[in-house]
Amino acid sequence: MADKTQGQPKRSLSGLEVKQVYTPEDIAGTDFARDLGQPGEYPFTRGPYPNMYLGRLWTRRQIAGFGTAQATNERYRFLLDHGQNGISTDFDHPTLTGYDSDHELAEGEVGRLGVAIDSVRDMDDLFLDIPLDKVSVSLTINHPAIILLGMFLSVSEKRGVAWNKLRGTVQNDSLKEFHGQKTFALGPVASLKLSTDIVEFCTNHVSNWYPISISGYHIRESGSDAVQELAFTIAQGMAYVESALERGLPVDSFAPRLSFFFGCHNDLFEEVAKFRAARRMWARIMKDRYKAQKPESMRLRFHTQTLGSTLMRQDPQNNIARGTLQALAAVLGGTQSLHVSGFDEAFDIPSEEAMRMSLATQLILAHESGVANTVDPLGGSMFVESMTNNIEEAAWQYISKIEEMGPGPGSAYPMKDGMLRAIDTGYIELEIARSAYEFQLRIESGDQVVVGLNQYQSGSTQKLELFQFDPEEEEWQKGRLAETKSGRSAADVRSALASLKQAAQEDKNLMPPVLEAVGALATEGEILDTMRDVYGEYVDPGVF
Repeated sequence: MADKTQGQPKRSLSGLEVKQVYTPEDIAGTDFARDLGQPGEYPFTRGPYPNMYLGRLWTRRQIAGFGTAQATNERYRFLLDHGQNGISTDFDHPTLTGYDSDHELAEGEVGRLGVAIDSVRDMDDLFLDIPLDKVSVSLTINHPAIILLGMFLSVSEKRGVAWNKLRGTVQNDSLKEFHGQKTFALGPVASLKLSTDIVEFCTNHVSNWYPISISGYHIRESGSDAVQELAFTIAQGMAYVESALERGLPVDSFAPRLSFFFGCHNDLFEEVAKFRAARRMWARIMKDRYKAQKPESMRLRFHTQTLGSTLMRQDPQNNIARGTLQALAAVLGGTQSLHVSGFDEAFDIPSEEAMRMSLATQLILAHESGVANTVDPLGGSMFVESMTNNIEEAAWQYISKIEEMGPGPGSAYPMKDGMLRAIDTGYIELEIARSAYEFQLRIESGDQVVVGLNQYQSGSTQKLELFQFDPEEEEWQKGRLAETKSGRSAADVRSALASLKQAAQEDKNLMPPVLEAVGALATEGEILDTMRDVYGEYVDPGVF
């Protein structure tokens, strides 16, 4: 079949024009010192650190989570034995939305697409024999983040590991849930309040922990293009900064511990440009708008995950090439941490073989490809620098529009108010939906070639050893929960939940009463239900 785009002007996956050839005229307005600089120096376009991978390779952080805490702990051990050096946790849908495993809405979903965590006992099992002071940990949880982080801190304390020895992050990006993953539990205002509680508490008590991983990944998986992913992620970050400033926190006290999380698609040069633009935009925003003084406050660091939505069931071994391409783009773009999605994820939770291959992909890139031998190998490319400028300009148009939705430039915190308004009106969700629809039309028309799907079908049958979920684990988890409830002090639970409710009504930081409730063996669902009693339950407005 002929390529339908032959002879037509080329465009990136996000629709940005790609010229046939680039010359110095395309970056004539770029000033090296102002716009690029040296790696590790403002505006960090070329990388957050001077020596990048020459000093330390990116963290290999494959996400894991399924069934019970014990089953996921076994996967952790497998990954660590095969070259992983950071842990990332996927939680099941009930846990993500704040329901216990015995809730009627949890039926059939317990442990299905992530690990089930009901109480601090599960969290203890999840990290059994994992040295919490030596391995960095990522908790991929958002609206119930304050509860899961409370459980993690409680386990650390029980094991005698000081909180300032903990390294890792809790995702805690409450705003993106309304247009990204959509595992929400509370409304935008209440969930933003809890996110800020975590930032405030960690700034004062968990000094080496990243309290938010500002996430564009789920935005991209929902169908956004690269420009939208960049714009909406940066806008969310600005809203969190303004919420913390409104709380009275000095910007340089918390900004160095903000991190980001991006997806990575197949358009290698556009993705590299996106990462470079993100660093430059964030540096200038923090310095010029929020008056940060420390370079650490301006330095954007990020984790990357290759996109599951790009993986095909047709000829699934082709997905190994897609994951490698996306991982290469992430590394060339300067990621600090990387997950390569398993080639069989279009079918189910990745198998051990797929995860072994994903780790091998990272190790081959690190040690055999040469991409880690020099800092910012694509820096100065006329194409890449021009694309970086173009994607940044396009992202700013979105950011300005969102900010205008708030009270206006005269407001002390226009982006916080603008983001909340953009969520309420469904603006961001509709923009993502439009992009996803247009991309799907291009695939169906053949204008966007997807190898093995709409062109170059092989007709071969590739046999895969897929992950097999054990349905008995749901019943085991329910039994474990019942045992926990029957063996605790009901009076202690009631007292802790009453204290939590009072703190919520008085608009206090909820981390201390959550820690008390977790210690009393209150469950995630009981704690979040207490919050729902105060803040109300969010109902998606359905903007499509």
